Amino acid sequence: MTFILFISFLIIQRISELLVAARNEKWLRANGAVEYGKEHYPYIVLLHTAFIISVIAEYIYSDHTGTNYFFIVLFFVLIVIKVVVISTLGHYWNTKIFKVPGSKPVATGIYKYIKHPNYIIVICEIAIIPLAFNLYYTAVAFTILNAIMLSVRIKKENEVLAM
Repeated sequence: MTFILFISFLIIQRISELLVAARNEKWLRANGAVEYGKEHYPYIVLLHTAFIISVIAEYIYSDHTGTNYFFIVLFFVLIVIKVVVISTLGHYWNTKIFKVPGSKPVATGIYKYIKHPNYIIVICEIAIIPLAFNLYYTAVAFTILNAIMLSVRIKKENEVLAM
């Protein structure tokens, strides 16, 4: 039952993030934003979709060895930090890379201390979510795949931020 509640929450949370991103995208485009990284974005969507499917599949085919509530609590701490990140970026937060001509990178809140806090959160989530249910194959495989994807993504985002 814990897994069903958790995975349901996760899916609703991810859909909510996409709705916020879609709302912000409208604002960004209305303010002249240009999108970058279009060529890799479908792979990010695929990675995150496959991740959730893998969590569910590995759970179904595992022996359900238990739940690690420490990781579940840690996941919710990450959600709180993510809310701070999204609030700090405001209309600029998105799952895509946008640049409003003439705008400067946000340098307030957590961004005064960390350049890419959202990606740190995602790195942690990719490991913590499967580990909460002892799903080691998903944790290892998607940590590696996410690292590869973020190497492309962060490089592109840094190029855009330097413009």
